[in-house]
Order: sequence, then C-alpha cells, then structure tokens
Amino acid sequence: MRQTQIIVIFSLLFVFLIGNASGQVKPEIFVQLGHAGGVSSVAFSPDGRYVLSGSSDKTLKLWDASTGKEIRTFIGHKGQVRSVAFSPDGRLALSGAAGPGMDRGELRIWDVATGKEVKIIKEADIGESNPAAFSLDGRYALTGGTGSSSKIRLWDLAKGEKIREFVAHPEGYVCSIAFSPDGRYVLSGGGNDKTIKLWDASTGSNFFTFKDKDYVISVAFSRDGFYILSGDNEGNLKLWDASKGEKIRDFKKLVIDMGSYTMSAGYVRSVAFSPDGRYALAGYERDKTLRLWDVAKGEEVRAFRGHKDGVSSVAFSPDGRYAVSGSWDKTIKLWDVSTGKEVSGIGRP
Repeated sequence: MRQTQIIVIFSLLFVFLIGNASGQVKPEIFVQLGHAGGVSSVAFSPDGRYVLSGSSDKTLKLWDASTGKEIRTFIGHKGQVRSVAFSPDGRLALSGAAGPGMDRGELRIWDVATGKEVKIIKEADIGESNPAAFSLDGRYALTGGTGSSSKIRLWDLAKGEKIREFVAHPEGYVCSIAFSPDGRYVLSGGGNDKTIKLWDASTGSNFFTFKDKDYVISVAFSRDGFYILSGDNEGNLKLWDASKGEKIRDFKKLVIDMGSYTMSAGYVRSVAFSPDGRYALAGYERDKTLRLWDVAKGEEVRAFRGHKDGVSSVAFSPDGRYAVSGSWDKTIKLWDVSTGKEVSGIGRP
C-alpha cells in the first residue's frame, strides 16, 4: 500500500498558475505527460516566463520556461492545433485548429490563468502551416486558408466577427501570415505561388508583391517593421525591404552533407527575428535543426541540434537570450542563444 502511495505521489505534480485577475494563485494536480502528437507551434509569453505550444494531439499546453514543467493543458479543439499565440498582455491565448472532419477550421480564445475557453470562431478558414496571428493590441486575429479558399481573413475577437477578407494567393495557399509591429500591415507567404505579399490591414489592398523563385513557407517582420524575413522549401532564407518591396540579400545557402552527395536543408517551417533585429532564427524540417543567422552578413552563426524529427516552429524570448523550438518529435526545447546549448527539454523525449 505504501509503495502504491509513493508511486502516485511521484506521478503527480503540483503546479502553480499565473495569478488571475484577483491576484490569487491556483494550484493544479495532473500527470506530466507532454504532447502525444507532433508540436506544430510554440510561442513565448510577453514577459518570457512561459511557453505555449500547440500540437496535432488537439491540445495546447502552457509551460514554465525556467523549469520546463507543464502548468496546464487547454482542451476543446476537435482538430490539430496549427498555431498558437499570446495576447500582448499575456492574459489570453489564441489557437487555430484544422483537420479531418472540421469545416474550414476554427479559432479559440483562452484565459491563460484558468484554462477556460473565452470565445470560439468556427469556419475560420485555417490552413495547414502557420494559419493564425494576434494583432499587437490584442483586438484582432488573422487566419489564412488553403486550396480554393486561399484568402486571409481579419477577425474582431471581441465580437467574433469577420471584418474583411484579402484575396491573397489564388494560385497558391496561405502558408504563413503576420501582423506588422504597428498593426497597420499584414504579411503573407503564398507557398507554391512563390510570392510574399504586403497588405493594408485597414483596407485589404495590396501594397507590394515580392516574387521569389521557390515556395514561400514562412515569413516574419522585424520588430521595427522595416524588414521581412522569408524561408522557402529549399532551405533558403531571404531578407526583404518592407518599404520598397525589394530583396536585400540571400542568406548563404544551407546544404546537408550526406557523405557521397549533398542535398538542400528542405522546408524552413518557421522564421523569426531577434528583438534587436541583428539575428534570424530558422527551423529546418529535413536536418532537424534550428539555426541562428547574422542578418547583416547573411551568414550562419550556429546550429542547435537535439530534435529527432523536423523543427516546425521557433521563437526568440523577449530579451533575445533564449530560443524555443517545437518539433514533430513531440517535444519543445529551450536553448541558450549565445552557446547553442539546450537549457530545458519539455514534453515527451
């Protein structure tokens, strides 16, 4: 009997949540299992204390960034969670889900402190890659569709209503989307139409179309909004001038040495600028790494190795000292940017 009690005690973990609106802290008890499916999206909280992850197991999870311990699981989606984000104040979480049996996907808004669902938007046209994004004032969200519905939709989160629609990539699909830091512009990567487009968020009009030679898989704005970073299906990174609609440089081509031959690094599933804009982070599917790049030189600084499957999502901490990565291997890893060493591994090994 005593042995059974000991096993139960060590199987359960007391975790204390973020303070709620009243300032109280609530404990939870649960078994630490991590994600049961591949991790498709990760995000840091605005204060850098927490990490949010979304998975093909249809859940979101909140983690303590300093310890790697799971705080809570958000349950409710009926499809694979494709994208997650924190609101600017860190109090809300946004998630986009899609998958078999779902009619055009859905958005859900969650209270981070309680794990309760605040709002659901159905038929949100969620795509397969990085389909949802929070505006920096927390009032709006973007979703991107695929196939015959390759459009971007802007949503009023308080009302749960669609505000406008962008006819984005009719010959491709919306593979990645982002708001500009000031919220005035929308950025989209069009996958197999090989374009990046910049839009006026208030009118839905297209400012620039950046033409690439490869599929555009991931896009990101620099914090000042002056620059755009893109990753493609051949492992390439490119830097663009957001105000002129012109390419500034190609980063040094990354190839994988297979011994008797070399091959491209494959899909760059996720890209991010460091807070100071000096560095870029990219997650690679084929060689299972994330890599740090010098933006001014277009040269690799270091590689972060440890995932056992492709890297699906990457993000910098708000202070730029750490990077977080999610992978199809069902794990989330925290890294020291200055050394490339893993600080914490969270989720199932």
